[in-house]
Amino acid sequence: MRQMLFWSFLICGSTWLTIHAQQVNDNNTPLHLMKPQYRVGYGVPTAENVKKTMDRILRYIDSETPAMLVDKKTGQEVKRLQDINGETQLKQGGFRLTSYEWGVTYSGILAAYGATGDETYRDYVRKRHQLLADIVPFFKKVYRENIQIDGNVRRVIDPHALDDAGAVCCSMIKAELKGVSAKNSLMPLIDNYCDYIMNKEYRLNDGTFARLRPQKNTVWLDDMFMGIPALAYMGKLTGEARYYDEAARQVVQFASRMWVEEQGLFRHGWVEDMDPHPAFFWGRANGWAILTMCEVLDVLPADHPQRPAILDLLRKHAAGLACRQHHDGFWHQLLDRSDTYLETSATAIYTCCLAHAVNQGWLDAKVYGPLALLGWHAVQSQVNEKGQVENVCVGTGMGFDAAFYAYRPVHVMAAHGYGPAIWAGAEIIRLLRQQHPRLNDSAVQFYESEVPTDQPIFNYDGKIRY
Repeated sequence: MRQMLFWSFLICGSTWLTIHAQQVNDNNTPLHLMKPQYRVGYGVPTAENVKKTMDRILRYIDSETPAMLVDKKTGQEVKRLQDINGETQLKQGGFRLTSYEWGVTYSGILAAYGATGDETYRDYVRKRHQLLADIVPFFKKVYRENIQIDGNVRRVIDPHALDDAGAVCCSMIKAELKGVSAKNSLMPLIDNYCDYIMNKEYRLNDGTFARLRPQKNTVWLDDMFMGIPALAYMGKLTGEARYYDEAARQVVQFASRMWVEEQGLFRHGWVEDMDPHPAFFWGRANGWAILTMCEVLDVLPADHPQRPAILDLLRKHAAGLACRQHHDGFWHQLLDRSDTYLETSATAIYTCCLAHAVNQGWLDAKVYGPLALLGWHAVQSQVNEKGQVENVCVGTGMGFDAAFYAYRPVHVMAAHGYGPAIWAGAEIIRLLRQQHPRLNDSAVQFYESEVPTDQPIFNYDGKIRY
């Protein structure tokens, strides 16, 4: 009898649930208010939440980048600068203090200091910049005696490529301009870096930065960032027009070869004697391009003759990137191939640049603000509990087939993701404080004021809030 009652109850209950479920329809239920199942988050974050993610990254990289000298044979700390010799090296952590990736990181952390006022960020950069400034004169003496020295210090003393010079140099100029470091303490290093960029880097006949690999006279899109921002900021630091002029000239000449108008993107590589020129739209390289334009426009005088062209190119590039953002906020490894993986460092750079361009008034907040916030949710989803940035493409050369890019590995120790992630967070914090994003009818919208007077704001229940 009990079993019969049980089955009767189960059948009746199922019937009731079925009838009840069938009663949900467009007449009796506001179906548009059902909550979407976003995979990486959505909406307007708080500045406090953004900073928590940035802080986690900073704590991790601080532990992974010791600022000290050691004897490479004994591992003992070298405390006296007078004791520096051929066996002395920067203590090795997970990342290199003098690499271009860490130049990006220094700039990103300085941006975070500017956005938050947190002196922990300032002190991170100050400590490492000052260490380099202090040790270089002593390593120079050893190097001049034809004694092999730590490669991480050699690239400061004797740069061999734009990778050695531009990004770290630019971060040091910013530190000088912001008063982060002792006045003029970084100038010997800055002057040395800029001398390499202006006078020693290999170039094409028209002066465009170039390399001899993988083919003779190859122009790398990466080299926009590795060389141009430092020159623009040197113009700001010294007031000398020649630096502004060279930076602007390089942007225009890179674009004449690399920009693909119908795609709204830059090709990764251009080789002088190739015909036709293949176009592979690698994500991070396009990131270096738009970041370069942001950096140049930040300091290029308002009346500089090339400024309108660079601003126009930035806007075209932003439009080309916008239509290729994945619905989870990321961009693909190859931007025009949705079958390639979603990559974090490029996503972080685009998030940073779109937010920055909105903050500077170069792009419309209503159009690009929601994309920047969606990008931040994607970046944040890749920062693990340790503060590591995941799904970052490792260092990448140049190829002329899709497989080369599509199968590049990703790794948490790829240094390229850390600076862009912190820099993106800094610009998102500025975006949240300078702009007026709100959820309206479940969608992110940007408004002219904190409480728009001409636009109703809807709650999740469909009722007008104001």
